[in-house]
Amino acid sequence: MPKEPLAPAPQYTPPPARVRAGMDRAVERLAEVDRLVAQLPGTPPRAPDADGDTELLGSVTVTHRFVDAPGDGETVRWHYVEAGPAGAPVVVLLHGVPDSWWQWHYAIEALGTEFRCLAVDLKGYGQSGKSTGDFRQEGVAQQLEALLDLIGVDRFSLVTHDRGTPVGDHLVARAGHRVIRYGRGQQHLWHLHPDLHPQQDLFTSPEASAVLADARRFVVTAYTLLTERPVADSDLVRTVQEFGYDGISTAVPRYFNSSSFRQEWLDRRGRLVPRWKCPVLLLQGAGDPVQPREFYTDPLVLAQLPPGSGVHLFDSGHFWPFEVPEETVAVLREFLGAGRSTA
Repeated sequence: MPKEPLAPAPQYTPPPARVRAGMDRAVERLAEVDRLVAQLPGTPPRAPDADGDTELLGSVTVTHRFVDAPGDGETVRWHYVEAGPAGAPVVVLLHGVPDSWWQWHYAIEALGTEFRCLAVDLKGYGQSGKSTGDFRQEGVAQQLEALLDLIGVDRFSLVTHDRGTPVGDHLVARAGHRVIRYGRGQQHLWHLHPDLHPQQDLFTSPEASAVLADARRFVVTAYTLLTERPVADSDLVRTVQEFGYDGISTAVPRYFNSSSFRQEWLDRRGRLVPRWKCPVLLLQGAGDPVQPREFYTDPLVLAQLPPGSGVHLFDSGHFWPFEVPEETVAVLREFLGAGRSTA
Protein backbone atom coordinates (compact mmCIF):
# COMPACT_ATOMS: atom_id res chain seq x y z
CA MET A 1 0.00 0.00 0.00
CA PRO A 2 1.27 3.51 -0.72
CA LYS A 3 2.39 5.44 2.32
CA GLU A 4 0.32 8.34 3.55
CA PRO A 5 2.01 11.64 2.68
CA LEU A 6 3.57 13.44 5.58
CA ALA A 7 1.60 16.38 6.90
CA PRO A 8 3.27 19.68 6.05
CA ALA A 9 5.33 21.13 8.88
CA PRO A 10 3.93 24.31 10.44
CA GLN A 11 5.49 27.55 9.30
CA TYR A 12 7.49 29.90 11.49
CA THR A 13 5.88 33.25 12.28
CA PRO A 14 8.03 36.32 11.56
CA PRO A 15 8.31 38.49 14.69
CA PRO A 16 6.71 41.94 14.62
CA ALA A 17 9.03 44.69 13.40
CA ARG A 18 9.23 46.26 16.88
CA VAL A 19 10.74 43.06 18.33
CA ARG A 20 14.08 43.45 16.57
CA ALA A 21 14.61 46.84 18.21
CA GLY A 22 13.67 45.37 21.59
CA MET A 23 16.17 42.55 21.19
CA ASP A 24 18.88 45.02 20.24
CA ARG A 25 18.15 47.09 23.35
CA ALA A 26 18.36 43.98 25.50
CA VAL A 27 21.77 43.08 24.09
CA GLU A 28 22.98 46.64 24.71
CA ARG A 29 22.31 46.07 28.42
CA LEU A 30 25.13 43.53 28.49
CA ALA A 31 27.48 46.46 28.97
CA GLU A 32 25.90 46.92 32.41
CA VAL A 33 26.43 43.38 33.65
CA ASP A 34 29.93 43.86 35.12
CA ARG A 35 28.78 46.86 37.15
CA LEU A 36 25.62 45.12 38.36
CA VAL A 37 27.49 41.97 39.34
CA ALA A 38 29.90 44.07 41.39
CA GLN A 39 27.07 46.02 43.05
CA LEU A 40 25.00 42.98 44.04
CA PRO A 41 25.29 42.20 47.77
CA GLY A 42 27.24 39.12 48.76
CA THR A 43 25.91 35.73 47.68
CA PRO A 44 27.59 33.21 50.00
CA PRO A 45 26.73 29.55 49.45
CA ARG A 46 23.53 28.52 51.21
CA ALA A 47 23.55 25.46 53.44
CA PRO A 48 21.26 22.71 52.12
CA ASP A 49 17.94 22.23 53.87
CA ALA A 50 16.76 19.00 55.50
CA ASP A 51 13.35 17.42 55.29
CA GLY A 52 11.04 19.21 57.70
CA ASP A 53 13.04 22.45 57.90
CA THR A 54 10.85 25.54 57.86
CA GLU A 55 11.15 29.18 56.98
CA LEU A 56 8.74 32.07 57.27
CA LEU A 57 7.36 34.03 54.33
CA GLY A 58 5.53 36.89 56.02
CA SER A 59 3.05 35.08 58.25
CA VAL A 60 3.10 31.89 56.15
CA THR A 61 5.34 28.99 57.15
CA VAL A 62 6.81 26.88 54.35
CA THR A 63 8.18 23.43 55.03
CA HIS A 64 11.00 21.91 53.00
CA ARG A 65 10.33 18.40 51.79
CA PHE A 66 12.60 15.79 50.20
CA VAL A 67 10.95 12.78 48.57
CA ASP A 68 12.34 9.91 46.50
CA ALA A 69 9.76 9.14 43.81
CA PRO A 70 9.80 6.61 40.94
CA GLY A 71 11.80 7.59 37.88
CA ASP A 72 15.01 7.08 35.92
CA GLY A 73 14.88 3.32 36.48
CA GLU A 74 14.88 3.69 40.26
CA THR A 75 14.05 6.98 41.93
CA VAL A 76 14.41 10.73 41.56
CA ARG A 77 14.99 12.84 44.64
CA TRP A 78 12.69 15.84 44.62
CA HIS A 79 12.89 18.95 46.77
CA TYR A 80 9.80 21.09 47.16
CA VAL A 81 8.31 23.44 49.70
CA GLU A 82 4.74 23.27 50.89
CA ALA A 83 2.50 25.71 52.68
CA GLY A 84 -1.18 26.04 53.44
CA PRO A 85 -4.00 23.97 54.91
CA ALA A 86 -3.81 20.25 54.15
CA GLY A 87 -7.40 20.11 52.86
CA ALA A 88 -7.24 23.26 50.72
CA PRO A 89 -7.20 23.24 46.89
CA VAL A 90 -3.72 22.30 45.66
CA VAL A 91 -1.59 24.59 43.49
CA VAL A 92 1.63 23.18 42.01
CA LEU A 93 4.20 25.83 41.00
CA LEU A 94 7.04 25.19 38.53
CA HIS A 95 9.90 27.65 38.02
CA GLY A 96 12.11 28.39 35.01
CA VAL A 97 15.78 29.24 34.35
CA PRO A 98 17.73 30.37 36.36
CA ASP A 99 15.28 29.93 39.19
CA SER A 100 13.98 27.59 41.87
CA TRP A 101 10.97 27.34 44.16
CA TRP A 102 11.99 30.79 45.45
CA GLN A 103 10.57 32.35 42.26
CA TRP A 104 7.12 31.83 43.77
CA HIS A 105 7.72 33.08 47.31
CA TYR A 106 5.51 36.18 46.87
CA ALA A 107 2.69 34.00 45.56
CA ILE A 108 3.11 31.48 48.40
CA GLU A 109 3.10 34.24 51.00
CA ALA A 110 -0.14 35.67 49.59
CA LEU A 111 -1.96 32.44 48.72
CA GLY A 112 -0.62 30.07 51.38
CA THR A 113 -3.48 30.66 53.80
CA GLU A 114 -6.19 29.63 51.31
CA PHE A 115 -4.42 27.14 49.01
CA ARG A 116 -2.08 24.24 49.59
CA CYS A 117 0.94 25.49 47.67
CA LEU A 118 3.58 23.05 46.44
CA ALA A 119 6.55 24.82 44.82
CA VAL A 120 8.88 22.26 43.28
CA ASP A 121 12.56 22.46 42.39
CA LEU A 122 12.60 20.85 38.96
CA LYS A 123 14.94 17.91 38.55
CA GLY A 124 18.47 19.25 38.06
CA TYR A 125 17.72 22.56 39.81
CA GLY A 126 17.88 23.83 43.36
CA GLN A 127 18.04 20.96 45.82
CA SER A 128 16.36 18.33 43.65
CA GLY A 129 18.35 15.41 42.24
CA LYS A 130 20.96 16.00 39.55
CA SER A 131 22.06 12.52 38.55
CA THR A 132 22.02 11.48 34.92
CA GLY A 133 18.80 10.07 33.51
CA ASP A 134 15.77 11.08 31.47
CA PHE A 135 15.79 14.86 30.99
CA ARG A 136 13.28 14.95 28.17
CA GLN A 137 10.42 17.32 29.03
CA GLU A 138 7.99 14.44 28.68
CA GLY A 139 10.09 12.17 30.88
CA VAL A 140 10.38 14.78 33.62
CA ALA A 141 6.61 15.38 33.46
CA GLN A 142 6.04 11.65 33.96
CA GLN A 143 8.42 11.65 36.94
CA LEU A 144 6.72 14.72 38.39
CA GLU A 145 3.34 13.01 38.08
CA ALA A 146 4.82 10.05 39.98
CA LEU A 147 5.86 12.45 42.75
CA LEU A 148 2.34 13.87 42.98
CA ASP A 149 0.91 10.35 43.12
CA LEU A 150 3.32 9.39 45.89
CA ILE A 151 2.47 12.37 48.10
CA GLY A 152 -1.26 11.90 47.57
CA VAL A 153 -2.09 14.80 45.27
CA ASP A 154 -5.00 13.94 42.99
CA ARG A 155 -6.64 17.12 41.70
CA PHE A 156 -4.52 20.26 41.35
CA SER A 157 -4.03 23.50 39.50
CA LEU A 158 -0.69 24.20 37.84
CA VAL A 159 1.22 27.47 37.44
CA THR A 160 4.47 27.56 35.48
CA HIS A 161 7.11 29.98 34.27
CA ASP A 162 9.67 29.84 31.46
CA ARG A 163 11.37 26.44 31.15
CA GLY A 164 9.08 24.89 33.72
CA THR A 165 6.33 25.37 31.15
CA PRO A 166 7.39 22.67 28.63
CA VAL A 167 7.28 20.18 31.52
CA GLY A 168 3.89 21.62 32.49
CA ASP A 169 2.63 21.24 28.91
CA HIS A 170 3.33 17.52 29.03
CA LEU A 171 1.96 17.15 32.55
CA VAL A 172 -1.36 18.79 31.62
CA ALA A 173 -1.63 16.56 28.55
CA ARG A 174 -0.85 13.45 30.63
CA ALA A 175 -2.93 14.25 33.69
CA GLY A 176 -6.12 15.16 31.83
CA HIS A 177 -8.99 15.92 34.17
CA ARG A 178 -6.75 15.85 37.25
CA VAL A 179 -5.67 19.41 36.36
CA ILE A 180 -8.25 22.00 37.38
CA ARG A 181 -6.61 25.06 35.84
CA TYR A 182 -3.34 25.75 34.06
CA GLY A 183 -1.61 29.12 34.46
CA ARG A 184 0.86 28.76 31.60
CA GLY A 185 3.67 31.26 32.00
CA GLN A 186 6.27 32.84 29.79
CA GLN A 187 7.05 30.31 27.11
CA HIS A 188 6.59 29.91 23.37
CA LEU A 189 3.28 28.30 22.38
CA TRP A 190 1.65 28.29 18.93
CA HIS A 191 3.94 30.73 17.14
CA LEU A 192 7.72 30.43 16.94
CA HIS A 193 10.71 31.79 15.05
CA PRO A 194 14.37 30.69 15.44
CA ASP A 195 15.49 34.26 16.15
CA LEU A 196 13.45 34.15 19.36
CA HIS A 197 15.34 31.37 21.14
CA PRO A 198 19.05 32.28 20.89
CA GLN A 199 19.70 30.62 24.26
CA GLN A 200 19.46 27.20 22.64
CA ASP A 201 22.94 27.65 21.16
CA LEU A 202 24.34 28.57 24.57
CA PHE A 203 22.79 25.69 26.48
CA THR A 204 23.90 23.09 23.93
CA SER A 205 27.44 24.44 23.55
CA PRO A 206 30.55 22.88 25.15
CA GLU A 207 30.84 26.03 27.27
CA ALA A 208 27.38 25.72 28.82
CA SER A 209 28.45 24.19 32.11
CA ALA A 210 31.23 26.72 32.62
CA VAL A 211 28.84 29.62 31.97
CA LEU A 212 26.21 28.27 34.35
CA ALA A 213 28.79 27.49 37.02
CA ASP A 214 29.21 31.24 37.62
CA ALA A 215 25.73 31.48 39.12
CA ARG A 216 26.14 35.10 40.21
CA ARG A 217 27.02 36.35 36.72
CA PHE A 218 24.52 34.09 34.95
CA VAL A 219 21.59 35.19 37.11
CA VAL A 220 22.47 38.88 36.86
CA THR A 221 22.87 38.57 33.07
CA ALA A 222 19.50 36.86 32.59
CA TYR A 223 17.68 39.36 34.76
CA THR A 224 19.46 42.30 33.11
CA LEU A 225 18.58 41.23 29.57
CA LEU A 226 14.96 40.29 30.10
CA THR A 227 13.46 42.60 32.72
CA GLU A 228 11.74 45.96 32.35
CA ARG A 229 11.25 46.68 36.04
CA PRO A 230 13.65 46.52 38.99
CA VAL A 231 14.01 43.25 40.89
CA ALA A 232 14.82 43.37 44.61
CA ASP A 233 18.44 42.63 45.46
CA SER A 234 17.20 40.13 48.04
CA ASP A 235 15.47 38.14 45.30
CA LEU A 236 18.55 38.16 43.09
CA VAL A 237 20.77 37.08 45.99
CA ARG A 238 18.53 34.14 46.90
CA THR A 239 18.18 33.20 43.22
CA VAL A 240 21.98 33.09 42.89
CA GLN A 241 22.23 30.95 46.01
CA GLU A 242 19.57 28.50 44.84
CA PHE A 243 21.19 28.28 41.39
CA GLY A 244 24.61 27.73 42.94
CA TYR A 245 24.18 24.24 44.39
CA ASP A 246 26.63 21.64 43.15
CA GLY A 247 25.60 19.83 39.99
CA ILE A 248 23.19 22.39 38.53
CA SER A 249 25.63 23.64 35.90
CA THR A 250 25.95 20.16 34.39
CA ALA A 251 22.35 19.01 34.94
CA VAL A 252 20.41 21.92 33.41
CA PRO A 253 21.98 21.63 29.92
CA ARG A 254 20.69 18.04 29.75
CA TYR A 255 17.19 19.40 29.13
CA PHE A 256 18.37 21.31 26.07
CA ASN A 257 20.43 18.42 24.74
CA SER A 258 17.40 16.14 25.04
CA SER A 259 15.19 18.18 22.70
CA SER A 260 15.03 21.49 20.85
CA PHE A 261 12.73 24.49 20.75
CA ARG A 262 11.50 23.34 17.36
CA GLN A 263 10.68 19.84 18.60
CA GLU A 264 8.83 21.27 21.60
CA TRP A 265 6.86 23.49 19.22
CA LEU A 266 5.94 20.56 16.99
CA ASP A 267 4.92 18.49 20.01
CA ARG A 268 2.67 21.26 21.33
CA ARG A 269 0.90 21.87 18.06
CA GLY A 270 0.65 18.24 17.07
CA ARG A 271 -0.17 16.30 20.20
CA LEU A 272 -0.14 18.30 23.45
CA VAL A 273 -2.47 21.29 23.08
CA PRO A 274 -5.27 19.10 21.63
CA ARG A 275 -5.12 16.95 24.81
CA TRP A 276 -5.48 19.83 27.28
CA LYS A 277 -8.85 19.66 29.06
CA CYS A 278 -8.81 22.47 31.62
CA PRO A 279 -9.01 26.25 31.16
CA VAL A 280 -5.60 27.74 30.35
CA LEU A 281 -4.53 31.27 31.24
CA LEU A 282 -1.54 32.43 29.19
CA LEU A 283 0.65 34.55 31.48
CA GLN A 284 3.13 36.73 29.60
CA GLY A 285 5.23 39.79 30.29
CA ALA A 286 4.18 42.38 27.72
CA GLY A 287 7.76 43.64 27.44
CA ASP A 288 9.61 40.35 27.01
CA PRO A 289 12.00 41.04 24.11
CA VAL A 290 11.96 37.46 22.77
CA GLN A 291 8.33 36.47 23.35
CA PRO A 292 6.21 38.97 21.40
CA ARG A 293 2.89 39.70 23.08
CA GLU A 294 1.20 39.54 19.68
CA PHE A 295 1.97 35.82 19.56
CA TYR A 296 -0.31 35.24 22.59
CA THR A 297 -3.19 37.65 21.93
CA ASP A 298 -3.71 36.26 18.42
CA PRO A 299 -7.34 34.98 18.30
CA LEU A 300 -6.08 31.95 16.38
CA VAL A 301 -4.05 30.93 19.42
CA LEU A 302 -6.88 31.33 21.90
CA ALA A 303 -9.13 29.31 19.59
CA GLN A 304 -6.85 26.29 20.08
CA LEU A 305 -7.30 26.32 23.86
CA PRO A 306 -10.08 24.76 25.96
CA PRO A 307 -13.23 26.73 26.85
CA GLY A 308 -12.69 29.33 29.54
CA SER A 309 -9.10 30.05 28.50
CA GLY A 310 -7.62 33.52 28.17
CA VAL A 311 -4.47 35.62 28.30
CA HIS A 312 -3.04 38.12 30.77
CA LEU A 313 -0.20 40.47 29.81
CA PHE A 314 1.79 41.70 32.79
CA ASP A 315 3.15 45.22 32.78
CA SER A 316 6.67 43.83 32.94
CA GLY A 317 9.40 41.95 31.20
CA HIS A 318 10.09 38.24 31.36
CA PHE A 319 10.39 37.77 35.13
CA TRP A 320 6.97 39.01 36.28
CA PRO A 321 6.89 36.97 39.54
CA PHE A 322 9.65 39.31 40.81
CA GLU A 323 9.05 42.41 38.66
CA VAL A 324 5.36 42.87 39.50
CA PRO A 325 4.64 40.63 42.50
CA GLU A 326 1.40 42.39 43.49
CA GLU A 327 -0.03 42.06 39.98
CA THR A 328 1.14 38.44 39.87
CA VAL A 329 -0.63 37.61 43.12
CA ALA A 330 -3.86 39.36 42.10
CA VAL A 331 -4.01 37.56 38.76
CA LEU A 332 -3.25 34.15 40.27
CA ARG A 333 -5.76 34.60 43.09
CA GLU A 334 -8.54 35.47 40.66
CA PHE A 335 -7.67 32.65 38.25
CA LEU A 336 -7.19 29.94 40.88
CA GLY A 337 -10.18 31.06 42.91
CA ALA A 338 -12.37 30.62 39.85
CA GLY A 339 -11.42 26.94 39.83
CA ARG A 340 -12.48 26.10 43.37
CA SER A 341 -15.98 25.00 42.43
CA THR A 342 -14.56 22.40 40.04
CA ALA A 343 -12.08 20.92 42.52
